Amino acid sequence: MINADTLPVIFIGLMGLAVLIYAVLDGYDLGVGILLPLSQDAVHEQQRDTMIASIGPFWDANETWLVLAIGLLLIAFPKAYNTVLFALYLPVTLLITGLILRGVAFDFRAKVGTLYLKNIWDKIFKAGSLLASLSQGYMLGLYIVGFEQSLESTLFAVTSACCVTAAYTYIGASWLILKTEGTLQQNAVQWTRKSGWLMVVGVILVSLVNLWISPDIFDRWLQNIYGILLLPVPLVCLTLFWINDRLLKRMSTTINNTDWVPFANITLIFVLCFVGLAFSFYPYIIPKQLTIWEAASAPESLEFLFWGAIFIIPTILLYTLYSYRVFWGKAQPLDYY
Repeated sequence: MINADTLPVIFIGLMGLAVLIYAVLDGYDLGVGILLPLSQDAVHEQQRDTMIASIGPFWDANETWLVLAIGLLLIAFPKAYNTVLFALYLPVTLLITGLILRGVAFDFRAKVGTLYLKNIWDKIFKAGSLLASLSQGYMLGLYIVGFEQSLESTLFAVTSACCVTAAYTYIGASWLILKTEGTLQQNAVQWTRKSGWLMVVGVILVSLVNLWISPDIFDRWLQNIYGILLLPVPLVCLTLFWINDRLLKRMSTTINNTDWVPFANITLIFVLCFVGLAFSFYPYIIPKQLTIWEAASAPESLEFLFWGAIFIIPTILLYTLYSYRVFWGKAQPLDYY
């Protein structure tokens, strides 16, 4: 039998893993959607087709991790689920709307009979991607301030929405470097570099505001032995940003076999940012309100769910890895049936 105090820690770890994988995987395909060019000439139409083809085999499966994270929150931490849904009802609705628009547009763009209608569905796909990204960033901002209702909290949430959108654009552009060639790949290099600077500003701004609005987080990072040990994390993040910028500057003239490096660096930046957030709030699942033990289901329920989770999560991981292995390489035209 697993210790009752250990089970909530295991489930918050599994939920955190699902959220992190979702942020990376669905983050890049939301970013690709945001970057879709809207010009109606033949060149940009071909670029839109290639960009959507680069995420075509993956985008739907990537959202599995969001479903898993929400499912774990519901069954393992029902008190937190109720609090989160009550506080974020509107942005969650907007998020779902954005994801629905993306799904509908992805299929309909290939089935319409005219270029005019295809362009409309491409615009809807872009709008859905932007709406989903902004909604997620806004929810993150409200979560960080503990769902506090004030003008300052709302402004912080809006800032967070812009930062998350910049982050998704950053990783989405790097995905295009990895999956495309020629002019589109060179365009992606420029998009990655520009959005990278926006993300740097956003990460620094959100981090400083977070330290300013929460004395507990300030003390945890600057007056705690574990925080001092983790202080290299933001420094490593900034170093990776700088390395990426220098690499992308060289890529504007030649890419060679380094097309995978920007995406790998940005993935590591996402991981480090997530580690920083997790350290800032643990053991709270709702900042300043609920710890993971206060919000957890009964130990008997968690133990029963644990045995299902250790089967389901590795299965999802395996088919995710398999799908990426099968469709690795440069983007190929999508076939629709």
